[in-house]
Amino acid sequence: MPTMTLSVPDDLYTVIKHHTEIKWSVIARNAMWEYARKIQLVDSILEKSTLTEKDADDIGKLIKKSIRKQHDLK
Repeated sequence: MPTMTLSVPDDLYTVIKHHTEIKWSVIARNAMWEYARKIQLVDSILEKSTLTEKDADDIGKLIKKSIRKQHDLK
């Protein structure tokens, strides 16, 4: 299995070093798998989609307009 090096903020590193009983590589691997599965799902949906980028943009504008109207925003 290939290895990967990650940079983490100092405050996170402090927590990680304090809890050596936790297998942090397993936590990171599981989190990456969860995110990767979501990306794969989106990719599979997009492969079958016939919407153009303009269609998606138009739908987005309609949704934003509806939300503004629903919440009485300008």
